[in-house]
Amino acid sequence: MAVQTQAPSASQVLVSSDWVAEHLNDSKVRIVEVDVDTKAYSEGHVPGAAGWAWDTQLCDTLRRDIIPKEKLEQLLSQSGIANDTAVVLYGDNNNWFAAWAFWQLKVYGHRDVRLMNGGRKKWIAEGRELVQETPSRPQASYKAGSPDWSIRALLPEVTKASGQRAAQLVDVRSPQEFSGELLAPPGLPETCQRGGHIPGAKSIPWGKACNDDGTFKSVEELRQLYGAAGITGEQPVIAYCRIGERSSHTWFVLKYLLGYANVKNYDGSWTEWGNLVAAPIEKP
Repeated sequence: MAVQTQAPSASQVLVSSDWVAEHLNDSKVRIVEVDVDTKAYSEGHVPGAAGWAWDTQLCDTLRRDIIPKEKLEQLLSQSGIANDTAVVLYGDNNNWFAAWAFWQLKVYGHRDVRLMNGGRKKWIAEGRELVQETPSRPQASYKAGSPDWSIRALLPEVTKASGQRAAQLVDVRSPQEFSGELLAPPGLPETCQRGGHIPGAKSIPWGKACNDDGTFKSVEELRQLYGAAGITGEQPVIAYCRIGERSSHTWFVLKYLLGYANVKNYDGSWTEWGNLVAAPIEKP
């Protein structure tokens, strides 16, 4: 039997495009776009939405790490986000980096963070308004909490999970990346020296959790998808991909939509493991 937690209601972590359209002018809500293609925001975005660049604003480019606490406080303050603001994230590629930003905000303890179900793809498909103007909002004063490292897996824990089966590893990359045929999705530069996957990992591509319109599948479908691979929540789970954004998407599904108690994101992912000297890998 799967271990269940008291899962939040859908409205606490996931909102529809209708909901976003109805709250465009809500002073207690801040909509933020985070895209793989960092030029997409300037080409047109949800009215009033801020835009964050994942590769410069949401990471420490010198340490190859998530955004430091003081930089997060600065970014949120400049975006007009206070500690009691509801932050609604969306983006391209079915919310890859929106989910990554969600995960980072949860690392730093922001209480009310949500994803727009279907992301940029669904908003555009519905013919909703896009604007090019960068909105201005009064600066806020944001104070982040102490980092919650319980939702992040670092290399030693992943090594233990693989070697001792201390946690279940879920590789959310494409089957071609899992097999080692591809080192990275086409057009994406962050890569590795070797292809394959971490020993013991299950292949459950992130996209299987989505419908054709970019929205998440139903809880029943998701439970069946992961359960078929033995991922039921009975054991700790660590999700990984290439640099941590697609695995953030799966982490969101497992933790918030299915309510599994112990789920972590290994954001070092394959660009770390695939570059390690003498680290074991598997290929089909």
